[in-house]
Amino acid sequence: MTKPLKKNASYADLCAVPENFVAEILEGELYAFPRPALPHAHVASVLGGELMGPFHRGRNGPGGWLIIDEPELHFGGDVLVPDIAGWRRERLPTRPDGAHLTLAPDWLCEVLSPSTETVDRTKKLKIYGREGVSNVWLIDPLLQKLEVLRLESHRWLLVAAHEDDALVRAEPFAAIEIELAALWG
Repeated sequence: MTKPLKKNASYADLCAVPENFVAEILEGELYAFPRPALPHAHVASVLGGELMGPFHRGRNGPGGWLIIDEPELHFGGDVLVPDIAGWRRERLPTRPDGAHLTLAPDWLCEVLSPSTETVDRTKKLKIYGREGVSNVWLIDPLLQKLEVLRLESHRWLLVAAHEDDALVRAEPFAAIEIELAALWG
């Protein structure tokens, strides 16, 4: 597991991390990860593109979502940066103007990498559950796998796992079909 840079970290500590790192405070501990490698960034970019038209803009889909890449989320002392997050418009009708959000998203996606996977699956999922995020997607570009999780009774339930070149309809975006092969590039 990646070790924290500092315990009892402050937001000033996070801001002091060089810009070529993604810094987060999880349960009081400061973590910094290198910017994502190209396979990771490609998956996040393609997935965001797939969801943007039908859900964010309502083109060939139901609309009703605000989708944001790498938002900074502040939950008490925790500061997290998921790869992509989405809020239903009835909960967040317009994009806020600030630098971060305090309202938990309804859905988010973490693209896993060897350096982040353990933290994503443990500390971050625990915080997302505590804050009431309803759905989380974990995508592993190396294994070419998508895991769809739903929060039920304060626990994460694995709803589905999809691999390789599957065509997927996954909650909460089951209104469209996503071709996983496009994510792997």
